[in-house]
Amino acid sequence: MLRIKGSEAVGARSYHRHWALIVLALIYGVNYLDRQVLAIVLEPIGREFQVSDAALGLLAGPTFALFYATLGLPLAWLADRRNRVSVIAASAALFGFMTLLCGMAAHFWSLALARVGTAVGEAGTGPSSQSVIADLYAPEHRAGAQSVYAMGVNAGLMVAFFGGGWIAQHYGWRSAFLAAGAPALLLAVVARLTLTEPPRGQSEHAREPADVPTTGQVVRFLNSQRAYRYIVLGTSMSAFSGYGVTAFLPAFLVRSHSMSLAAVGFWFALILGIGGGIATVASGVTVDRLARRDTRWNLRLPAYCALVSLPFWPVFLLAHNTTLAIYAAIVPLALSATWMGPCVAMIQGLAPLRMRVQAAAIQLFIGNAIGLGLGPQIVGLVSDFLRPHVGMDSLRYALFVCVLAQAASIVCYSVAARTIKGDLARATAWRPV
Repeated sequence: MLRIKGSEAVGARSYHRHWALIVLALIYGVNYLDRQVLAIVLEPIGREFQVSDAALGLLAGPTFALFYATLGLPLAWLADRRNRVSVIAASAALFGFMTLLCGMAAHFWSLALARVGTAVGEAGTGPSSQSVIADLYAPEHRAGAQSVYAMGVNAGLMVAFFGGGWIAQHYGWRSAFLAAGAPALLLAVVARLTLTEPPRGQSEHAREPADVPTTGQVVRFLNSQRAYRYIVLGTSMSAFSGYGVTAFLPAFLVRSHSMSLAAVGFWFALILGIGGGIATVASGVTVDRLARRDTRWNLRLPAYCALVSLPFWPVFLLAHNTTLAIYAAIVPLALSATWMGPCVAMIQGLAPLRMRVQAAAIQLFIGNAIGLGLGPQIVGLVSDFLRPHVGMDSLRYALFVCVLAQAASIVCYSVAARTIKGDLARATAWRPV
């Protein structure tokens, strides 16, 4: 066996962790691509199957969220006890295959069942990936690493909007699903063959505890962490806003601004993909620097980003000039995922080693039950309620519920910042009884 010493060993470890981060970010990107390609094709699906906005909201929200959030908990329990890389690879293969089946759906309910299968697969990747990254990157670099991982959201949205919009425009919505599902199968193989399971606590030079805490101990400890509770609530509100807007944004622009799917895909691939990707990574890198002086910046920065976004939403949603609407959308959409890196890093820090996957899964469960489960559904219901009064502009006003959710996230992040220092110390000192 080849032995690597000194600086060569450090370089090898750095190469390994950076490669792992790239692969996990790509898996998250195709995870989000397979999840959100539905948004760009929601309008043609509704026309083909002759269903209401409420039914489309059900397809985009609860149908997916119920299984995505719920299955994340047992898969996280498994990953806290077994090889996390194996869980990630198997999950990626499953959601890629089920996305292919979405493109073969014969009717609305078969499409809904295929989306359930996609949700089951995607439930196993996020929490395990976040835990692996926490073991590869030290706390002082963790928000930046988690933000690079979170950039998968922007990359997935960019491909979903641009590629999915173009494919749907020229070849139909089924082809968009088929093109989205294939990369996940390839990345599942890459992950299984090239990634190795890092020792838990490696980045903090902490000894992995032999005793695995019970589910009751996990729930009691995390519930006692005030910062954790409010971060979960804040990220749930951010997710409600993000999922609600993403699900109906293309339909809103098609109906109220008469834009084509290809045009919607092009503009919002640029805003969410390139602009959002830069902003997401910048938020993590900035927080890593600011948090060296004060850890509370991990929560202050997401709150400030949400606050800066608020004035732009009414201009975007109420403008009748298409150019003005697109320009107004740049700031709020580009900043929409800046909370992910800092908040995910804090969730990993607020949980002891053997609780980290479950801490992420609980956040995923609550965040997606509220954000993905209720966001698109409530927007769809409000749109149907307003349709008799404002006609095809109903989504213009229904999307304001997402703005209210973003305002609520600011309060949650601000409250969590008050106790974050003490709660981080409690997590480091915790020992199983």
